[in-house]
Amino acid sequence: MYTSFSEFYPSYLGEHADRRCRRMHFLGSWLVIAAIALAVATRDAWWLIAAPACGYGCAWIGHFAYEGNKPATFRHPVYSLLGDWVMFADILRGRVRL
Repeated sequence: MYTSFSEFYPSYLGEHADRRCRRMHFLGSWLVIAAIALAVATRDAWWLIAAPACGYGCAWIGHFAYEGNKPATFRHPVYSLLGDWVMFADILRGRVRL
């Protein structure tokens, strides 16, 4: 059991060793942002349903198709969600390779 996110994150990155998996996560994160932006722009809350479907859908495809492991969402849902966004930011900053 992890006692902090900083303890969890290195393990999280280890579960995303395959670049294709990271790319699926990155795509899913962009789609979440797009869906939320569309919800605001169109004032249509249905886009808010699409947001998690896009994010988790892409990430889970990455894990099952490329990484060959189960997503951390099932074991550590809060840390996993935070890990997705920290990894997204780290990719944008060039700290994690896409």
